[in-house]
Amino acid sequence: MANPIHRTPENVPGRFYVDDTCIDCDHCRSTAPEFFRRDDAGGYSVVYRQPATPEEIASAEQALTECPTDSIGNDGVAAENPESVPRG
Repeated sequence: MANPIHRTPENVPGRFYVDDTCIDCDHCRSTAPEFFRRDDAGGYSVVYRQPATPEEIASAEQALTECPTDSIGNDGVAAENPESVPRG
């Protein structure tokens, strides 16, 4: 399970995030490329856009459930309230 304390700073604010246990396997980027991309400097995936519609959330959730290292988290915090997003 992803740890919000280890959320990487390159993630955009919101409910979905990638933590520092990501091994850069590319699975989330191939499953939901509209939300996940590679951070070249860090060598791992990050969330660059939060899903908004039920269909988009389902796509991000699929990436989360299929992540081989459980590095994707969903803390349930909506993007409209970024100040309550945990930071490490």
